[in-house]
Amino acid sequence: MSPRARLLPLFAALCLLLCLPAPAPAAQTLVLNTDCAPPHARPDGSGFDDRIVAEAFRRIGVPVRLLILPSERCLYNSNQGIDDGNYVRIAGLERLYPNLVMVPEPMTTFPFTAFTRDPTLRLDGWAGLQGHQVAYVIGWKLVEQNLAGVKGAHGLRDEEGLFALLDKGRAGIVVGSLHTGQEIIRRKGYQGIYAILPSLATRPMYIYLHKRHAELVPRLAEALRQMRREGVIERLTRAGLEEAQP
Repeated sequence: MSPRARLLPLFAALCLLLCLPAPAPAAQTLVLNTDCAPPHARPDGSGFDDRIVAEAFRRIGVPVRLLILPSERCLYNSNQGIDDGNYVRIAGLERLYPNLVMVPEPMTTFPFTAFTRDPTLRLDGWAGLQGHQVAYVIGWKLVEQNLAGVKGAHGLRDEEGLFALLDKGRAGIVVGSLHTGQEIIRRKGYQGIYAILPSLATRPMYIYLHKRHAELVPRLAEALRQMRREGVIERLTRAGLEEAQP
């Protein structure tokens, strides 16, 4: 066989390979941050809100990595495009952070709750916080708005700090999540700290994406609607709260 004849099969195979479609690139892993504490979010991604977000992204075929940061840093990183999005946030933040796009289907609800060491204290909504020393998490926009006229209100980095302050008697009231507050009280063994019920507000909470991922917003909204219809959001929430019990 001539050298040219021996090269023909190799040439044909090369042509076939060149004609085959290129493999699809692997989907980009998006990084979403949150400022939530257990049981809403945990460093290993096992919080019930973590699981809701992860399942929504799984349904649209986009891998996601979750991380916990201070509240204001979450918003800054997401708005600047350092991270790809933020979750467990109130509606309307796009007015303050124009690079963020809200997924218009709620992922969960959040009970904003006041805690105190005074078992007799009752509040008439946000207005009842006037005249009290109140501590809150910096970056919680709903709380910041409602405390704007409260003298002596001061912000801290996270909810762990709030309850440490309350336990030491350096705040009269702290505002946090009902579920996180209950978990911190149990885990730290704090005595004599009470949730003032009903909560100050229970609000629907949303996922936000940086605007470069705006094409994902309708798909995520539909995934969350399906999860709600199927009872998945309720089951994940209930399971997360049950796991948090002692």
